[in-house]
This record gives sequence, C-alpha cells and structure tokens, in this order.
Amino acid sequence: MSKEEFEQRWARKYLREMLSAVEEHVSKLEESMEDAKEDSVQELLDSQKKKLTERNDTLEAMIMALKEETMATTKALSTRIEELEGELALCRATVGKRVSNAALSNEDVPKPKEFMGTMSACDVDNFL
Repeated sequence: MSKEEFEQRWARKYLREMLSAVEEHVSKLEESMEDAKEDSVQELLDSQKKKLTERNDTLEAMIMALKEETMATTKALSTRIEELEGELALCRATVGKRVSNAALSNEDVPKPKEFMGTMSACDVDNFL
C-alpha cells in the first residue's frame, strides 16, 4: 500500500467518522426540535447545522489540499527515481567497461624469470 493510498484511506475514514458524528448530532437536534417545538430550538438547530456544515467544508478543503500535495510529492519522487535510475545505468555501463578492460589488460602481471639450468632443493623450498 502506497503512502498516497494510505493517506486517502485515512482521510476517507476520518470524513466518514465526521459525517457519522454530524448525522448523529443532526438527528439528536431534530429529536429535540420535535419534542420542544419552540423557535429557540429551531434557531439552535440551524446554528449547529451551519457550524457543522462549515466544519465539514473546511475538512473537505483540507483533505483536497493534502491530496494535491501528496500527488505533487509522488510526481516529484517519481521524477527523481527516474533520474537516479538513469545515473545508475550510466554507472553500471562505466564500471562494466572498466572491468572488461582490466580483465583484458596483461600489463600488471609479472613475467616469470628465465630458468638458468640448475635449481637447488633450497630454492624449491623457498619457492613453496
């Protein structure tokens, strides 16, 4: 699960919880309005509904801003990953050429000394 998906799920869950709370508050206010049937209760209901609606709108705006920011970050990271993959391919190609050149080069290998005719057992022991 990507970070963006996680954030979107979290945001949806949070909005569902807020919507549930809003609906619960609205239903409670509606019940109290039916019981009291007074103008003051209606005014209170309207003000609470307005506050909750404003709160919901603010939350939705925050979620949209977060989503846009996440999308921009994801796009920037994707671009950077592509750049780094290109650099990695270049490095691999360069290292590959150096390794193949080093494998073909015999310059660093010492040449054995020419045999002069006799060899003592001491020389053989020292060689080993």
